Amino acid sequence: MGGLREVTAPFVALGPSGVAVRDRLKHLTAEDEKVLRLVGAHLGSLASKDLKARCRDGLEHCADTWAARKRELTALSSSRWAGSITKATHDQWALARRGQAAHVQLLEAGIATIRHRLSLPVGAKGSKHAPGGYRCAREWFSKSRRLDVLEDRLTRVRAERDSGVVHVVRGGKRLLGTRHHLGQAQLTETQWRTRWEAGRFFLAADGESGKRFGNETIRITPGGEVSIKLPAPLADLANAGHGRYVLAAKVRFAHRGQQWADRVEANRAVAYRIHYDTGRGRWYVTVSWQIPPVKTVPIEAALAHGVIGVDTNADHLAAWRLDPHGNPVGRPRRFFYDLSGSADHRDAQVRHALSRLLNWAKSCRVAAIAVEDLDFTADKTREKHGRKRRFRQLISGMPTGRLRARLTSMADQSGISIIAVDPAYTSKWGAQHWQKPLSTPTRKTSRHDAASIAIGRRAQGHPIRRRTAPPRAHQSDVHGHRTVQARPDTLGREGPRPRIPEPRTRSVPPDAARTRATRTSKTVRDVRSDQEWIQDSLLLTE
Repeated sequence: MGGLREVTAPFVALGPSGVAVRDRLKHLTAEDEKVLRLVGAHLGSLASKDLKARCRDGLEHCADTWAARKRELTALSSSRWAGSITKATHDQWALARRGQAAHVQLLEAGIATIRHRLSLPVGAKGSKHAPGGYRCAREWFSKSRRLDVLEDRLTRVRAERDSGVVHVVRGGKRLLGTRHHLGQAQLTETQWRTRWEAGRFFLAADGESGKRFGNETIRITPGGEVSIKLPAPLADLANAGHGRYVLAAKVRFAHRGQQWADRVEANRAVAYRIHYDTGRGRWYVTVSWQIPPVKTVPIEAALAHGVIGVDTNADHLAAWRLDPHGNPVGRPRRFFYDLSGSADHRDAQVRHALSRLLNWAKSCRVAAIAVEDLDFTADKTREKHGRKRRFRQLISGMPTGRLRARLTSMADQSGISIIAVDPAYTSKWGAQHWQKPLSTPTRKTSRHDAASIAIGRRAQGHPIRRRTAPPRAHQSDVHGHRTVQARPDTLGREGPRPRIPEPRTRSVPPDAARTRATRTSKTVRDVRSDQEWIQDSLLLTE
């Protein structure tokens, strides 16, 4: 088992820390839409100016500069609008910094891989853990030029990170680039302008506990009435007291509606965000609030009634139920999804597959689902896998982050625990030890089905290697119970049993000296012409 990395222990994943639900603003009048656009555009311009000022401050940002920015925004909106804008600015700047750090790590990994491959002779074969040299001199020359490009890019990004410079586009960098490819995107300039302006709207307000209905800026009553506190320059548009505008739409949250109503009636903090969907031409409101962290169930209690091992793939989830002893029960299940199309379509496909998985788990009365703790951040670069473009597209298409977040949130409502396990060697060892034994003439066990068994057994603390039966002579009580199952503390228990030279394994060391002459086989078909008969000495007696 040399060369294998250490496998980390499984753990119960934490539940969600917040809740967000959405509903459509129906039956808006023309005046309502006009007011929403004016307020969104005004606050969006203030948010753009504030983000520019925050990026200009860089690493020299402090409480005094934040207070000065907030005072300037308060004069043009309100104190609460200014607080929401500055908080969103800080979150966006921090997100850009995290993305910048991840970019540096990817560049460093790509440069290290290219340098290693360039140091090898052309055509040199790689090992199991390291790539080999490039195939031809042309590819070697192209990669040497790419190395210079990546090194220059890394130098520039490091300098920007050290000085606190980030690049952020309100409205989205992708949508900004679409402006130069309107024909390819099948958009007119007017349609693109509408999307661009809607993407830069700012209609988000943080909640405040103790205030009426949990939010003073965007307020929704338990009956569904929506009102907005207008900024100071737009106060003349108010149709209610205290500079507020009441929309004609009524909101009713179908999902978690009772939880939201309980928080609103208790004047607990809730945050709202209003946005415009240009594709559908509809306005939506999203409500969110934080929930206290729920204490996770001990892993022993979660596994008391078995577990369902789930192997994540690019187009389906392979699942198999295991009993408390790690034995597969019943038939494997597959939950397919289609990740082509828009982001909303992909998200709906993932939610549908997870819903079917959780319903099956509840019908089996299983309280735990084991999944791999996957992270392909460092495996998506073309420098690591070279020409394996299909493989890079495969791992890039796996919705690991989205699926893990969705599964944790949905399982929390179902009372099912999610156990994250180390993904090391699950597919390889699952296929090695479980694929063939579970295949029948009428049912073909796939590699993914076998991997789901390996994932479930690792969550239970069992070795992935299946238990093999001892010889018939050793299955009797006369000789005592004996199995070849390795103990939990045995080194290398996941791999095949080594053939240690001893009489029981009938294995002789290659350098061992013979202690007796070679004897001829007792069967005629095994006799070779170059062997000689050897007569044992007779026992002399008196």
